[in-house]
Amino acid sequence: MLSSILLPIIASTLAAAHIVISYPGWRGNNLITNETFPYGMQWMYPCGGHPTTTNRTYWPTQGGAVAFQPGWFQGHQTAFLYINLGFGTDGPGGGPPNMSFPMVAPFQLLGPTKNPYPGTVCLPQVPLPVNTTVQAGDLATIQVVELAAHGASLFSCVDIEFAEPGDPRIPEVNETNCFNSTELGFAEIYTITTKAVGESANSTSGALSSFWRRNGPSLWSWAGYLPVIAGSAWLLQ
Repeated sequence: MLSSILLPIIASTLAAAHIVISYPGWRGNNLITNETFPYGMQWMYPCGGHPTTTNRTYWPTQGGAVAFQPGWFQGHQTAFLYINLGFGTDGPGGGPPNMSFPMVAPFQLLGPTKNPYPGTVCLPQVPLPVNTTVQAGDLATIQVVELAAHGASLFSCVDIEFAEPGDPRIPEVNETNCFNSTELGFAEIYTITTKAVGESANSTSGALSSFWRRNGPSLWSWAGYLPVIAGSAWLLQ
């Protein structure tokens, strides 16, 4: 993991690009674009192109803080954020076999402009995934996912070893490594039902009905020619 001294320096110079996990640690600097990663490392599932580290960070068995700088590239004022957990080391590269255990409900990040996000996001008490238990010494990986409006995702991870609460090896949480910047806002993600389960497949609402209102007349005008076109094709056989 990067030391607590180097991390703020890297974050201040590079966080305008992608995600930097500032607490409890970071798998490694994946703010890199080169011939191997022409689009950048952080686009790569599950952890932004970095293999599992052997230098793990201790984290409480009852859950704890997660903080990161979500700096995105220019052009996205909002994003969705996910924090997941993967257990064990039986997966590819010595990491978890999957990262499909959500720790918190996904939420939306609101930026002040379409410029890269300023500041830091802090969740002071992230719980374990529902219906899971761990013991001191168990190994896991925390994954932070940032989803852009166009659907592309960034991935960054920290590899952890669980320790009992109060263990002195757990990094201290304080106002320098876990705080929420006033420049950032948050919103819950909720669902508006546009077609209920079991409803007729021909019923439309929301964005779909808007499409039909805009394009329906022209589509139906073409439909009138379909029998003629079909009949002509049959005569030509």
